[in-house]
Amino acid sequence: MGIHGLMTYIGENHTFFNNVKLQNTKIVIDGNNLFHRLYFDSGLDLKHGGEYDLFTDVICKFFEALACCNITPYVVFDGGCDCTDKKFETIKQRAREKIQKARVISRGGGGTLLPLLSPEVFKQVLTHLQVPFVQCHSEADRDIVTLANRWACPVLTLDSDFCVFDLKAGYCPLNYLKWQNVISHNDLSGSYIPAQCFSIENFCNHFSLRNKALLPLFAVLNGNDYVNLSSLETFFARVHFHAKTATTGRKNMRIQGLLNWLSRFTDPKEAVENIVTYLKQNEHQEVRKVLYSLMDEYTESEVDLTKFFQNKDVRPHIPTALASKAPEWVCLALIKGELAPFLSDCLILKRTFLQTQVENTGRASSNRCSLHIRQVMYGLLRHPSESCPDLTSDLLNSMLAKEEHSKVHCVEEFDRYDQTLRKNSVGVVLKGFDSNEIYSLQRLPEISMSGRINFLVDTLRAKSDVQALPAHLQLTVAVTCSWVAHAEPKVTLHHLQALLLCIVAGELHKIIHKPDVERIVSSEWSPPRIPWAAFICALTRRETLPALVPVAASEKCF
Repeated sequence: MGIHGLMTYIGENHTFFNNVKLQNTKIVIDGNNLFHRLYFDSGLDLKHGGEYDLFTDVICKFFEALACCNITPYVVFDGGCDCTDKKFETIKQRAREKIQKARVISRGGGGTLLPLLSPEVFKQVLTHLQVPFVQCHSEADRDIVTLANRWACPVLTLDSDFCVFDLKAGYCPLNYLKWQNVISHNDLSGSYIPAQCFSIENFCNHFSLRNKALLPLFAVLNGNDYVNLSSLETFFARVHFHAKTATTGRKNMRIQGLLNWLSRFTDPKEAVENIVTYLKQNEHQEVRKVLYSLMDEYTESEVDLTKFFQNKDVRPHIPTALASKAPEWVCLALIKGELAPFLSDCLILKRTFLQTQVENTGRASSNRCSLHIRQVMYGLLRHPSESCPDLTSDLLNSMLAKEEHSKVHCVEEFDRYDQTLRKNSVGVVLKGFDSNEIYSLQRLPEISMSGRINFLVDTLRAKSDVQALPAHLQLTVAVTCSWVAHAEPKVTLHHLQALLLCIVAGELHKIIHKPDVERIVSSEWSPPRIPWAAFICALTRRETLPALVPVAASEKCF
């Protein structure tokens, strides 16, 4: 969520922290926060799509440092948007800000915008390193707190909300974790990572707060991602807050003043009753209800992730909103991080925010060229048979023929249009482009592997027999064919050659520099015996890959 200005404020006062030697412990890690910090703090490229190989090295070094100190990590990721949609306006504003960041970076300016595939690379590396992780159904903060308190271990993140949560073993901000400076001793004490842990006791004592249960009310009043109460402005206008120490900046004055004001009260109820005395009588009940509801966001959740981490076969808690929209295998795949969280947004909210990347904002969004793919995905997710399992094929075909169906079964996409954020209603596609076969989420696990590949190739509109290729190249070739056919502006021969050279370089790098490292996607992978030079030479004589693939296969280039 994030409490406005608090992280900067506490960073200016080191009395709020205790020095710790991190070793011989479990630790719960905020996954989304970690992959952002590792990428940005490593100075990796932000302008050209991402330096994923170097990013992989950074991730491995981080978890090697933890292992060296006998620290057992458990990574927890955010899921989709909350089904109550209470953060919708905040998400829209952040999407707008990302568009502006991308524009500045594309013109050589500064700023940070995470390359698109960074989260998936991070999860793949975790899988390869056998680091346990879970993907929550919505924002992960409360689940992280619950898990850390069950195990009485610290939380690793960089989120000011964790200064308010009551954590038994404390909160270690990522920027105070010196993981690149592991301290080793020759004695029996073992290696450790120097860190600083935020102390909620030190924080409360500094402001003479008698009850740390007042901190959630402070977070709500100061402002977080959920607060939008115009009535509170009347309260702030009528109450004079005193800051005990000289400071710069209005935000710091508000933080100090609020905390000093709250020190007058023994518990949140007393403080809330004092707040409503400054408001109109007809606003009292609504403000009380909203304040208590928002304070509940800083309590532990009912989800017990300890059982999931101890036994992956244990069926975890699945929210009713999701369970009613998707079969169990989809719910489990979302929890295990095998499916992207935006899919749950499509299922529950019928809406998604497409990711922004650094590109020429004078042209159409690069997401446009994959619209036909997303329409099929939305068709699977919004298939009528998911909510109506008794629907017959004849009735379904009748629905497909009606224009009314496409209006009801659509997904709202938020994407960049020039330099602004625009909403579009995208109609779903319930069958393949070259076949009349209709698939649903319920049926997918029952389809043969060859049938799934045909469905994928049909969705990509890749006019190539990819099943004639080695298994680890099929997806690469199919996606490349689709890219060549649908990219706008059009792909040139030089673009295609550059892509293939990158693929060759990657394969050669694995063979030369990492001969003993198993490929993440397959434990049985071995370096491919493919004459890439002949393949590239053949490519220079043809304009597009779709024309090349059948010829290359017949010439045994693969």
